[in-house]
Amino acid sequence: MTSQTIANTPTPDQIRRAPKVLLHDHLDGGLRPGTIVELARENVPHSPNGVGGAPITQLPDTDPEKLGVWFREAADSGSLERYLETFSHTVGVMQTRDALVRVAAECAEDLAADGVVYAEVRYAPEQHLEGGLGLEEVVEAVTEGFREGERRARENGQRIRVGALLTAMRHAARALEIAELANRYRDLGVVGFDIAGAEAGYPPTRHLDAFEYLKRENNHFTIHAGEAFGLPSIWQALQWCGADRLGHGVRIIDDIQVHEDGRVELGRLASYVRDKRIPLELCPSSNLQTGAASSYAEHPIGLLRRLHFRATVNTDNRLMSHTSMSREFEHLVEAFGYTLDDMQWFSVNAMKSSFIPFDERLAMINDVIKPGYAELKSEWLFRQTASTSGSGASES
Repeated sequence: MTSQTIANTPTPDQIRRAPKVLLHDHLDGGLRPGTIVELARENVPHSPNGVGGAPITQLPDTDPEKLGVWFREAADSGSLERYLETFSHTVGVMQTRDALVRVAAECAEDLAADGVVYAEVRYAPEQHLEGGLGLEEVVEAVTEGFREGERRARENGQRIRVGALLTAMRHAARALEIAELANRYRDLGVVGFDIAGAEAGYPPTRHLDAFEYLKRENNHFTIHAGEAFGLPSIWQALQWCGADRLGHGVRIIDDIQVHEDGRVELGRLASYVRDKRIPLELCPSSNLQTGAASSYAEHPIGLLRRLHFRATVNTDNRLMSHTSMSREFEHLVEAFGYTLDDMQWFSVNAMKSSFIPFDERLAMINDVIKPGYAELKSEWLFRQTASTSGSGASES
């Protein structure tokens, strides 16, 4: 390890303060446990005679700290049934306008407090209609929450901009409807479209009408692909559907061969992804939970970074993975010895790959991200100079 590497190795505090960019984060996967408890308590239906019923969402625990542990353990259990149950609880309390505004505002606040300066947060409007809301009302409530969270962040001396990605569930049949919704709200905070859900058995080509519509409208979309299913899912997302980014995309590693002598050989698809600079929305902690990698040290992000793929670092579901952008980078710094230079590389990659206009991306990179990292790097130089001066004075 060189002295320059040591100089740029970030401390946990510097990682938190570093300007970070997040492209893959699910709104229903990042609730505060205390909020879930309070919203579940409020969600008590009333019969016609005014007698209260049971809570809509029967939580496994009503103590916020214990509930947070339950979410993490359920997600780590290896049981798909328990993992899916976690989302039934979060989505279950996100069925009213007030609840959606609150959850979205707290999401923006939490990300800003973690040093995230730009985020694209995704959610599926079709999953929030049980309380009688329409699709437009869901989008408007979440958008109001994001703006409120941005305002609160400014009051706390922080900055963040949040764009929404509208997600369609790949096992359902509403993709075109959600794509049209995303297009209607594209000038009101919705920056793009996504499909999510189980890859196996539900290829992205089932929703070609939605993707063709978005392309005709010159709109942006990402596709969950290459998380659990592999190369065919990535190939279809790119070559049939025309995705701008790959949600996860971690299984592109299956098309990369590392020989015993260290020589690396890329297959046709991997070469295409790298050559075209297609962004990979990598989510290390989540990938460990789903079995895409066995440890942080063995996560494909290390090789993809060395090979200069357009790799980005993301959280996926902060509650279920007990993570944040800072935690993700802490793991990567420990596993790969990443420096502030590496963190800046990932952050600039993500900002370049965002769905906002080019001039706004460029302004974020030049006015926020690069100056932020330059300031952090200068801290070490200042301490080093002060230490050297002090050492010299004591010796004389």
